[in-house]
Amino acid sequence: MRNLRWLLPLASLLVIGCSVKKFSQPVTFGGEAVSADRLNKGFEGYARYCMPCHGENGDGKGVSGAGMPNMSRPPRDFTQGLFKFGGVAAPALPPDSELKRIVRSPGLHELTMLPSDFSDSDLSDILSLIKTFSPKWKEEKPGALVDMGLDPYGAARKDEAIALGRSLYHAKAQCSGCHPSYVTHEELFNITKERTGNGQTEFSAEMYHAQLKDTEYCLEWKTGWKRVEDRECVTPVKVMPPDFTRDPVHSVRLPSTVHDRPEAEVITDDTTTRDLYRTIASGIGGANMPTWKGALTEQEIWGLVYYTKSLIAMNNPADAQARSATASLHARLADPANLAWWPPSRSTAPADWRAYFAKCREAKQANGTSVAASMRLVSQAPASSSLDASSKKNLRYECLGAGCPAAACNF
Repeated sequence: MRNLRWLLPLASLLVIGCSVKKFSQPVTFGGEAVSADRLNKGFEGYARYCMPCHGENGDGKGVSGAGMPNMSRPPRDFTQGLFKFGGVAAPALPPDSELKRIVRSPGLHELTMLPSDFSDSDLSDILSLIKTFSPKWKEEKPGALVDMGLDPYGAARKDEAIALGRSLYHAKAQCSGCHPSYVTHEELFNITKERTGNGQTEFSAEMYHAQLKDTEYCLEWKTGWKRVEDRECVTPVKVMPPDFTRDPVHSVRLPSTVHDRPEAEVITDDTTTRDLYRTIASGIGGANMPTWKGALTEQEIWGLVYYTKSLIAMNNPADAQARSATASLHARLADPANLAWWPPSRSTAPADWRAYFAKCREAKQANGTSVAASMRLVSQAPASSSLDASSKKNLRYECLGAGCPAAACNF
């Protein structure tokens, strides 16, 4: 926040008169009293460095926030008492140590909020002021930090951990319900068959894309409310979960992270690992990612950490090997032969017809039902003269189900 020097002139205009004391009595948060003097100091710091984005009332409606390039992730509305990356079982309130970590080292990766260099006492006062925006801080105590278990794998068993994480990601943990899948149809069938005894036989056309999701965070509230606790959200904030091989992961610091503070924490590979464990184990407050600590074993959580980290490592444009691995993976997933693959019990179509069905699905997504697209598809249909009557009947159903033109399916 403090690094946003270009906001300071605007902030100065906004906070004329802000040195006037707002608090005359101490306020108690979770059983701990904070003096009026500290709250007033916190207000001065908040007004100077935080208010332009987070707003005078802590509702995320600051004048600078509206012009940010990342409004798909607007400034946090502190009145809700929700925090995504608090290091506690979501949606518990985070302790000050975690809030300080987010503010300091190094902000939120790839977002407008940059790291700050507040003194510990100044930052404590600002955080105390922020707590006055939500009644939750007066009613609840912060949750316990999620304990980071010992890594049961280490470098020697890294491949084993990645294999387990890959299986969990696409099956038991259902990470691919929000994030993209990174396995072929056949691989997904085999993974789910091994874990459940019944292989997955339905493959969404969107499985290789992240899915836009509503969150508990709110952009617009229904008017007429009298108490913060009684508000009703009209427009929720929507978020697009990251594609780990292509998008930045805002809660995870990477060794390549750079900033202009020489005294800041050195970001290492171990930092990345700890950030991933914290996020996976504790969940993301107010979003759709649950707390996995206790729901999965330590071995399973670490498997997800290793697998997710292996995907993030592919998102490195400066590394030729990573670029090649990413391109190879996505080419394999986009291959028509993969998109046309169905379990043997589901499809009796010859391989050339399955590849053709994949073209039909792609054309339907890209062009809808245009006449030109239909004509092209009809001309590309494989021959069916060698098929018997029963095979042709089954093929016709599958052909129409794939969205192919009726003329191409008229055997």
